[in-house]
Amino acid sequence: MTLLVLTAALGVVAVVTGLGVFVVDSMARATFLLLASFVAVAVVLLAFGLTYLGIVVVLMMTIEMMIMVVFMVMLMMNPAGLEPMTMVHNRWGSRLVALGVFAALAAGALLVPWPVRPGTAGDPTTALGADLMGAQMPTMTVLGLAILATIVGTVALSASRGSRGSRR
Repeated sequence: MTLLVLTAALGVVAVVTGLGVFVVDSMARATFLLLASFVAVAVVLLAFGLTYLGIVVVLMMTIEMMIMVVFMVMLMMNPAGLEPMTMVHNRWGSRLVALGVFAALAAGALLVPWPVRPGTAGDPTTALGADLMGAQMPTMTVLGLAILATIVGTVALSASRGSRGSRR
């Protein structure tokens, strides 16, 4: 019962923060709201015992959103939301598509007969992580940090003007 309440609460958080992405006037705020939505979904994965997938979602989305917000603040014309902006170009069309997709996914989740697994299985998430990465996890960690440092260094060295076009 506790897992059901936690999942429902985090589902509401994920949906509300996901919708907030399209409401705020700041690209930076939109990025952090999107990150909050992904983290809520990752906590649901962790609550269901999918440790590997939950940790991967948190790590990937946190790094991706931080890089995205840095580039937005540097390169966007209105990163702080000082002027009105919108993230949606075709409001009615996008609403119809979103409602149609939601209805199809909800119908699929409710109407499809779910299989019953006899017996107990091993932890598929741990097996997947071990098969994918194995002994290469430290290598991939170092490579990820090297790529991030390269991106930040390249932008820092190549940008002679700030995000507003003025000289430093």
